[in-house]
Amino acid sequence: MSALSLREACASFPASATRKRLQDAFRRSLWWLASVGSLVAIWELCWYAGLADPLLLPPPHIFLSNMSEQFQFFSPAGSLEQGEGGSILPVLAVMAWTSMRVLLGLAIGFCGAVAVGVAIRYFHIFGKLTLPTITLLAPISPVAWLPVAIFVFGIGDLPAIFLVFISVFFVIVLSTLSQIDNVPPSYVHVARIMGADRHQVFRHVILPTILPSLFVTLRLNLFAAWMVVLIAEAVGVGSGLGQVVMMARNTFNSSLVFFTMTIIGLLGYCFDRALLWVQRRVLWWVGPSVVGGK
Repeated sequence: MSALSLREACASFPASATRKRLQDAFRRSLWWLASVGSLVAIWELCWYAGLADPLLLPPPHIFLSNMSEQFQFFSPAGSLEQGEGGSILPVLAVMAWTSMRVLLGLAIGFCGAVAVGVAIRYFHIFGKLTLPTITLLAPISPVAWLPVAIFVFGIGDLPAIFLVFISVFFVIVLSTLSQIDNVPPSYVHVARIMGADRHQVFRHVILPTILPSLFVTLRLNLFAAWMVVLIAEAVGVGSGLGQVVMMARNTFNSSLVFFTMTIIGLLGYCFDRALLWVQRRVLWWVGPSVVGGK
């Protein structure tokens, strides 16, 4: 191969890689649209077949036609006050409040749980003092903590953040302990032979080995976090998407229920995609099959 042809091949490589990524993204988008479109089509067919009451389950064409009318039930503060009809800004404000509570609860819960799990395995006295209590509290449903959260934190953002924290904390702690115990002893043995101390073994062997599974556990608990934050908002916060759903239920406004459910589904999907994006960059040493999210 001549020097000119080699240069041309090297120059075309980035373009080919970029084109392949764009094609993959376009293909995934088509499958996503096909999946959502199938659900909407089944929904519409059920209405035409008379299997659904339009007052309780409005068909997609009616739901989409009056979607802008649902904006009036949102206020910029995320409360149940009457918002400005036709404006999307209050809707975005309510979405931001709920997303902030989920994000803070997940971040604090994940980082705190990993730290506690590592401390339990590395400091035996700390483990003997804390592990029985964690094992005792782990089976309690996060929703059962709502009265405690309201008693301690009052009405506001903190009860919702606390419930999201609880929904991931105990699971991640126990998962961290399990993953540390499952690290192959040969990995640690080789690191010791090469002169690594305790800190280096943890940083370069144990942590890179357990993080992929911990991220998978966090992703699975993301959906539980959305469930508990909506319950907290409906009962103990006084604002957010959960409160809007509760108001819609009390007023038998099925269109508002489905409008809010659509927002929650889209936010959950965006959070899941964002978490996969973080995984790919934090876990750069593992392959896409381990990270997932194709």
